[in-house]
Parts: sequence; C-alpha cells; structure tokens
Amino acid sequence: MTDMRNACPVVFGEVLFDRFPDGRAVLGGAPFNVAWHLQAFGRAPLMISRVGNDALGRNIRQAMEGWSMALRGLQLDSQHPTGTVDVSIHAGEPAYDIVDQRAYDFIDATQLPPLPESSVLYHGSLALRNPVSRQALETLRQHSGMALFVDVNLRAPWWQRDAVLAMLQQARWAKLNAEELACLCPEEDSLEARARFLLADCELEWLVVTLGGAGAQVFMAAADTLSIVPTQSAPVAATADTVGAGDAFASVLLLGLLLDWPMQQTLQRAQTFASAIVGVRGATVSDAGFYQRICADWELL
Repeated sequence: MTDMRNACPVVFGEVLFDRFPDGRAVLGGAPFNVAWHLQAFGRAPLMISRVGNDALGRNIRQAMEGWSMALRGLQLDSQHPTGTVDVSIHAGEPAYDIVDQRAYDFIDATQLPPLPESSVLYHGSLALRNPVSRQALETLRQHSGMALFVDVNLRAPWWQRDAVLAMLQQARWAKLNAEELACLCPEEDSLEARARFLLADCELEWLVVTLGGAGAQVFMAAADTLSIVPTQSAPVAATADTVGAGDAFASVLLLGLLLDWPMQQTLQRAQTFASAIVGVRGATVSDAGFYQRICADWELL
C-alpha cells in the first residue's frame, strides 16, 4: 500500500448545526466532525464545504478559526442558509430530521481550493443528495487522483441504493454500520456474506462494519477478518448521547491510514475514541484537553 504518512486529509461534505430537544445547537455534520477530530489529532485537514451568509455560517467560521482549521475550502452562499438538523433522542439513540436545500447542497466546483500535492479524500453520502455538490466531488476525483475513503451515512429519504453502490465502486476503503450494510446488500443472508460481497464487488482494500455497542468488524481483501469489542459497558450518562460516535470511529480509521498503524491497533483506538465521544453531549468537543489526553496516550504529541 502507498505510504501516506505525509498525505493531507481532504474532507468533503456537510457542515451544519445539530439542534437538540433542550434548545442547544451543536456544530455537526459527519464530514465536519471527522475534520474537527483530525485537526485535534494534528493532521491539519482541508475541509471542503459551504455555509450560508448568515449567523450560523459566521459561527462555523469562528469555530473553525478558533480550532485553527483551514478556511480556504469553506465556501460562502448568499442564496441558501447554513445546514441544520433537528436531533431527537429515543432510548439513547439519535433520530434526525435533515433540512433540504441547505448551503452544503450547493458546493461549487468552480470554487474548489488548490489541493495539497499528496492527499487522501474522505466523504460521506448525505452531501451528494444534490447534483451541484455531486459535480463538485466528481471534479475533485477527476483532477486529483486521490485515494478515497467513503463513510456511508444512509439518512432517509436522502439516498438511493444504486447511487451509493456506484459511490463505493470508486472507493479504496469504506465504513458503514450493520443496518446500512443490510440495506445495500439485502440478497445476502448474513453480515459476513454481505460484507464479503460488497468488499469484492467494489474491490475495496477493507470494509469496516460498526456494530454499535457490540464494537466493529473489518473485512479485508486478503480474506482476513478482525473484530473489536468495547472493553467496558458502563451506562451512558444522562447528559451524553451516541451522536457522532460513528464519525469519531471514522476519524481514527483515517488517522490510522495516515500514520500507517496496524489495523488491529487502529480498530482498538477507534473504539476507544468513539466510546469517549459517547460520554459527552454532541458530536464534537471544544476542550483541547480532551484530545490532548488521548494524543498523549497514543504518542501523537
């Protein structure tokens, strides 16, 4: 596999505010969450997205500046508002009402920033619901030749099976949860059969399937399968939630690729970090000390 230790992570997709039942609004969007974590881990990602010329958009810019994130990939839209999602929590699990026609649906291919010479491209599936952003992503792919990590996020009604499978055909690595895997491969009768089919059909190097509280499994082209199970099952505090746990997991998968960690180590660290995010409210943490403790444990400092 190509050495990617000097590669810059380029993250494409939605940045938005998750609005919770208690009235709080928390910065979110799966790609943005991943970029936020990678910045804290010292990888200086290039986040490509679009926000409205409104108060929420200004808040996003301020938050990124405060977190020392690059702003050159953040486009400004005077016609469409910044993205929002209304989050409700049922039995500890999040449900999402994702508003349509937001700024991140209109990422403009003509406003894409210059790309680092060595890059890895990460994106999900939600921002591709609109043809404008799909064209911007296609422009990135055509002109960059970057290796691609796809993180599947199936949010009804904003996905179509054929489109997601076509997206995965272009990927080198992919992540999704067990329910999403069943939706994409309904003909197969077990998790392993579905994963093996998708791995072979899309010619992926590896496919990670997250299993919620049961951990995760990674299926590799060499026919190996690795698993990780959470080391503790302490109850989640009432002030916490599982919003962003999958994004936290994905950020460490990408970090492991960039730092050439062994896959079992990457899985263990991804599970550890996802569990830490479950212990807080929302998908990102603005306390630098939260990340510094993890970076020290992983010798990233």
